[in-house]
Formats: sequence, C-alpha cells, structure tokens
Amino acid sequence: MRTYHRRSHAILLAVSILSVPLVVSATLTTPAYALIVFDPSNYAQNVIQAARALEQITHQITSLQNEAQMLINQARNLASLPYSSLQQIQQSVQRTQQLLQQAQNIAFNVQDIDQMFQQQYGTISLSATDQQLVAGARSRWHNTVGGLQDALRVQAGVVGNIDTNRSEMAALIGQSQGATGALQATQAGNQLLALQSQQLSDLIALISANGRAGALTEAERAAAAEQGREQRRRFLTPSTGYQPGNARMFNNGN
Repeated sequence: MRTYHRRSHAILLAVSILSVPLVVSATLTTPAYALIVFDPSNYAQNVIQAARALEQITHQITSLQNEAQMLINQARNLASLPYSSLQQIQQSVQRTQQLLQQAQNIAFNVQDIDQMFQQQYGTISLSATDQQLVAGARSRWHNTVGGLQDALRVQAGVVGNIDTNRSEMAALIGQSQGATGALQATQAGNQLLALQSQQLSDLIALISANGRAGALTEAERAAAAEQGREQRRRFLTPSTGYQPGNARMFNNGN
C-alpha cells in the first residue's frame, strides 16, 4: 500500500510539473475563449483506474487459463486406455480349460469319479472270473496312463501360455507407464491383475492335473493290492486253486 501511494504521488507530481508550462504558454498565446484546462488530479485518477482495470483483466485471463488447464487434466483423467489384453487372457484360459475337458477315461467331474471308482476301484468281487480280474486291472492301468498323459498335456499348455503372458505383461506395463490420466493407469492395473488371475488359473489347473494323475496311480496300486490278495486266496484254495501232482521233466523212453 505504501508503494502504491508513493507511486500515485509521484505520478501527480510529475503531471503537475509538466502541466505548469503548458498552462502558462496557453495563457500567453491563446485567447481566453479557446483555453484548454488540464486537471492533473483527474488525469492521475483516470490512469489509476485504467491500471486497476488492466490488473483485473489480467487476473481474469489467468483464472480462465487455470480453468482450461483443469478441464484438460480432467479429460485426461477420464480418457480410457486404448489397449486391452482381455482377448489374449480369455484365449489362454480357454486353452487350459479345453485341455482339462479332454481328460481321458475319468473326467474332472464328481459324479463320473464316484461312478468309476465304484466300478473299477471298489472292493474286488469274489465272484469275478480271472479274465474279469485281468480286464479290470488293465482298465485301471489305462486310466493311470491316461491321467499321466493328461497331466503332461496340461503342463505343456501352461508352458505354452508363458510367452503370451510375458508379451502381454510387457505391453500392459508400457501402457501403465505411459498413461495420461488416472483412469488409464487404473485400467492398466486392472488388466495386470486379470493377467495374474489367469496365471493362477493355469497353476491351479496344473496342480489339479498332477494331483489327478497321482490319485489314479495310488488308486490303481490299492486296487492291485486288493486283487492280489483275492488271487492269492484263490490260488491257495484247494477246491479251486492249485492242485499238486507229479510232473515228468524228461522222457526216459519207457
């Protein structure tokens, strides 16, 4: 305020000094009816008002610029991410699901598993013939081998998804780092989470396939042990089992 008053006084003083010769000269050379009167105070006041108006206009321009920048920032924050990895993630999930659905002999289904175990892995029937016992053992062996092959196929599929996941992760990280606003950064983060979920799904599928193969192996082993006991019992039963007798090893010509 002091600087402002000093400046106003300086302007008034300068205008007063400069106006004195003009007034005197005009009085000496100009007729009374044509004399122009200059009011220094009024002139200074007009200059001050013009300066204030200019200052207000400057403030308004600055305010408009700030508002425009704020709108630009809001538009950037609301801009959607121009990249989507959803299709690639869905394709990877579908490939793994197809491998699980192609499980041989025993599917990943509770009812099918219960039915198969009742038929092939339950208690060995005492009335089953030897041919039936051999056929059952062979069927269980096929189930075990099929489970091991299914596990290897799922492992191959999961390993095949690694390259796709790596490229998608690199693309999403690049999109996240180059995001122009909050929405783009959030969408890139959400897609990264979706990619991690797909990788976890592959891991779960791999563990399930390996567990299925291991369970079939143990089930076959348990059934084979039960069948071995039954066959041993039959072998030792005199009426139906082994009958001792004489054996001729060499023909003596008699």
